[in-house]
Amino acid sequence: MPDFQQAANALSRAEDDPAAMTQALVDFLPVSGASVSTIGDFLGTETLAASDGVIARIDELQFDLGEGPCWDALATLQPVIEPDLEGRPQHSWPAFSRALADHGVAAIFAFPLAVGPLRIGAIDLYAITPTPLGEERTTEATALASIISRHVLRDALRSAGSDGQGAAGPYSRRAVHQATGFVIAQCGISAEDAHLLMQGHAFAQGLSMDEIARDVISGRLTFTATGTTIGDSR
Repeated sequence: MPDFQQAANALSRAEDDPAAMTQALVDFLPVSGASVSTIGDFLGTETLAASDGVIARIDELQFDLGEGPCWDALATLQPVIEPDLEGRPQHSWPAFSRALADHGVAAIFAFPLAVGPLRIGAIDLYAITPTPLGEERTTEATALASIISRHVLRDALRSAGSDGQGAAGPYSRRAVHQATGFVIAQCGISAEDAHLLMQGHAFAQGLSMDEIARDVISGRLTFTATGTTIGDSR
């Protein structure tokens, strides 16, 4: 089994390959399967990759029923840990739990995918035997989810062609560079995440990065670290 750094390196190399992301998670964590999904209006609700049919069905059930660990993880921006679904369940998902009963799932976990306050989706994991994840593994899985979050958002933005800056680097415009500093101060996040957050909002609003940057600088648009989106006085 790889150590944490090897798992992180594998995920870093899997930038545009969600299937490789799920494989890295299964290789590192004590689980039977893993999926990576987007959830919500921003990128749509769909499974990007699933390591096997069981975890694909777990995603499908949650999407169809509107409840389950992925929804809770994204709503709270916290991991959802269910190490023993039958013996000592900690969460209540009446419809999902009933639907899951015939699939041989004994433990289930979910980790949110987010960049700053921008909520993207979730990682779902399952095990066929009761499986305590433990504090250390939970912390490590949370860190791995952060790597995957950036990959998913970058890929979505790249596919949509929404950046508006062509092949230019992320700080090639003065307004974008200055606005990035504003968002860092507002949200307490890294420069990389601040830039991704502005890209995501530009994509959602159908605007260019330069337009978003100028709105941030003028104070017409502010980002906060508590909520799914953004105060906008336009």
